Amino acid sequence: MKTDRLIGILSVLLQKEKTTAPELAELFEVSKRTITRDIEALCMAGIPIQTLQGSGGGIRIMDGYRMDRTILTSKEMQMILAGLRSLDSVSGSRYYSQLMEKLQTGSSEFVSGRDSILIDLSSWYGKTLAPKMETIESAIESRHLIAFRYYSPASESERTVEPYFLIFRWSSWYLWGWCRERNDFRMFKLNRMDCLKKTDEQFEKRDVPVPDLSNEKIFPGSVHVRVLFDASVKWRLVDEFGPDCFKETDEGRLLFTADYTDMDNLVTWLMTFGEKAEVLEPSEARDRIRKTVHEMKKIYGG
Repeated sequence: MKTDRLIGILSVLLQKEKTTAPELAELFEVSKRTITRDIEALCMAGIPIQTLQGSGGGIRIMDGYRMDRTILTSKEMQMILAGLRSLDSVSGSRYYSQLMEKLQTGSSEFVSGRDSILIDLSSWYGKTLAPKMETIESAIESRHLIAFRYYSPASESERTVEPYFLIFRWSSWYLWGWCRERNDFRMFKLNRMDCLKKTDEQFEKRDVPVPDLSNEKIFPGSVHVRVLFDASVKWRLVDEFGPDCFKETDEGRLLFTADYTDMDNLVTWLMTFGEKAEVLEPSEARDRIRKTVHEMKKIYGG
């Protein structure tokens, strides 16, 4: 949780004329030695912090940067606090709420108390997700390998990974790390992990590239799709692809066009619409749906 603590220390320094290492240590429940290392880290990041020794001394941001104390407006602080609060919805604890309370202490000029943004990152998998995140965060901080069983569309496999980032994207949580089995950086969906554990083996940190999370990179559109939908499912198309993904025909149906990631996911998605979708392109999708319906008739009769 070092990053969270650094944000908290910076917030205190922006709000107060001066503080001391013992005060910060008590506030964030760590040792004075840890606070000293945190101050060094902030200095290395370019924050001009001055430490004065002796009576009347303390820790403060240098005078030349007094104007930058307005760097966090009330609205910006509210955004930070909303983000911190949202993490408790998946962490299974009140860690971030407690940090938020510490940031709010003595900061009436920044925090009005009138929250207008509430974020809930929890999911149906809340009971299993929180322990996984806790294990991974601990492994990232202590530089320990993690091991787990992973379920992918292609197969099941045992993985040993150097964990680097927890990522929330596409309404799910992912891990970005170096896979020892694939000898490369990989993205793993937490919901597909099982038997996750932090091992006793530590690793040396690599030069970690920031993952490219653009839709074009992760979900390349390789399948061109044209489908006629019944008007009753317009809400789904707007919800999943936006209001510009279709045009209304003279007959009142919706002509949907898009570039989809792969054929398997496309067919699965189209089948959820039942008789309310007529595939025009690609022909392979029509053939697969026809075959699936034929096999289903064998099971259910008719």
